[in-house]
Amino acid sequence: MQSEDLVPTSKRPRQPVVAVTGAASGLGRELLARLVSSADFRRVVAIDEERGDVREATWRVIDVRDPLLANRISDIDVIVHLAGDYAVDSDPRERRAYNLRAAQTVLTAAAAARVRRVVLVTSAMVYGAAPENDVPLPEDAAVAAEPDTGVVGDYLEIEALARRSLRSHPGLEVTVLRPAAVVGPGVDTVITRHFESPRLLTVKGCSPRWQFCHLDDLVSALELAARGVVTGVVGVGSDGWLEQEQVEEMSGLRRFELPAGLTFGTAQRLHRLGITPAPATDLHYVVYPWVVDCARLREAGWKPSWTNEAAFKQLLELREKATTVVGRRLPVKEATLTAAGATVAVIGTAAIVRQVRRKRRQ
Repeated sequence: MQSEDLVPTSKRPRQPVVAVTGAASGLGRELLARLVSSADFRRVVAIDEERGDVREATWRVIDVRDPLLANRISDIDVIVHLAGDYAVDSDPRERRAYNLRAAQTVLTAAAAARVRRVVLVTSAMVYGAAPENDVPLPEDAAVAAEPDTGVVGDYLEIEALARRSLRSHPGLEVTVLRPAAVVGPGVDTVITRHFESPRLLTVKGCSPRWQFCHLDDLVSALELAARGVVTGVVGVGSDGWLEQEQVEEMSGLRRFELPAGLTFGTAQRLHRLGITPAPATDLHYVVYPWVVDCARLREAGWKPSWTNEAAFKQLLELREKATTVVGRRLPVKEATLTAAGATVAVIGTAAIVRQVRRKRRQ
């Protein structure tokens, strides 16, 4: 008998149990459908306030903000937290209260239940959009977005919660995915609404670069994060970027160029008046670059299945039949009247202000 025969055969590591919050709809439902068909997980648990249609999952109906959540995840190894309210038109205070309470409860419950890993999704927007940004931004670039009442402010707060959780619970691993502008069925953001405008707002002296992240690619990246293949801060998006000229050619939309001060000043006044849902800082993301490098995923062998061109083409196909003005959707009839002379809101108001100033100088 050879000595090798005396060495016990190593057992395959126990496959983890993974849970997905917000699993009944949207991104959570898409990820759930993918995970239940994966051989890398022993069991897939779906957590939501209502039961969804993915029958292969084990459903646990509970509000993720419930302090009793820890009792419901005692058998979980990995949680992918996707429950949240990121609708453009949501009340800012209610939206933030929900998102922060949900993230905080999940992180605290995970630590209490000895969950090994929590996966969160924020956005590459946390890097901030600025004319001097590197293209692309490395994943370890500074978080430079301005805290505000918009969705970006929510992402910043959630990431701050994650950092505090890592300090308080050193045994808990937290992975944060930061996707580029997300595109796909059901996606409604400040970025997607930008392309519902009659014309594309630009700022003098700077041209944006456009990078997109299709839902399919975000789901595949989330699966890798759930498996622990990628950890830490992870950028997600299509390779490269589109120049403004390419976007205009593909969309058939022309640009409307204005000075930065006039653009953001007017947008802020309109937001304070309640005319537009998004703060003026959200406009930075449609006029300045915030392309992210996806180095960690690339090193793990991940490749996006969607190019920027293909993702943008679908974005255009999915546009609502309405005109959008700085994030506010207008019915077709109203938009036709409002946008007759210029685009509306920022564009229309700024044009009027410019005309008045010129007359005063004469």
